Amino acid sequence: MVVGVAKVELFIPEPNSLKAKRQILRALIQKIEANFKRISLAEVDGHDLWQSAIIGFSVVGRDRAFVDSKLTSILDFIQRNSTLEIVKAEVDFLDY
Repeated sequence: MVVGVAKVELFIPEPNSLKAKRQILRALIQKIEANFKRISLAEVDGHDLWQSAIIGFSVVGRDRAFVDSKLTSILDFIQRNSTLEIVKAEVDFLDY
């Protein structure tokens, strides 16, 4: 069993308030969850910053190739979102 974990720092240029940031981030999280089944996803830091957010997500699978492919697909999906920019992404794998 392999667990893949990603931590992604996002720059969100559009919002001018925390409320606007939360709406954009909520929409992104819902889109990710709708397109990628069986993942865990949450905003993990940067809650009080209105143009920045840090999200974390994880995928569990039978082999590293599957997990890596799924994580890469999610990162590509985020990058294609026109309102966001990935500042930094960290990916780690745990083998059991």
